[in-house]
Amino acid sequence: MDQVLGHVFGVTITGWKIVGYLGVFLFAGRWLVQVAATHVRGRPVIPRTFWIMSLAGSVLLLSYFIFGRNDSVGVLSNLFPALVALYNLVLDHRAGQPVANAA
Repeated sequence: MDQVLGHVFGVTITGWKIVGYLGVFLFAGRWLVQVAATHVRGRPVIPRTFWIMSLAGSVLLLSYFIFGRNDSVGVLSNLFPALVALYNLVLDHRAGQPVANAA
């Protein structure tokens, strides 16, 4: 995973960087899902997909920071969001309906 796969715009690409980039795109992309759901409902909503993307992005980023970088700051900064996303998915599953926030 540490083998250099190539260079893009002066950035060295490795397997671990691809894992990290996928995590970042999932974690950031969850906000596009939230905005789309809010637009459809006409009120602030946090859909189940938001929490799934949060958890998946956090797990990928945790993998990158644990195995790819061995960076405790990155681990700590992604561990809490992963736990929050997992907690919300468990609550959502127990309720049997998508998590919504009518702020």
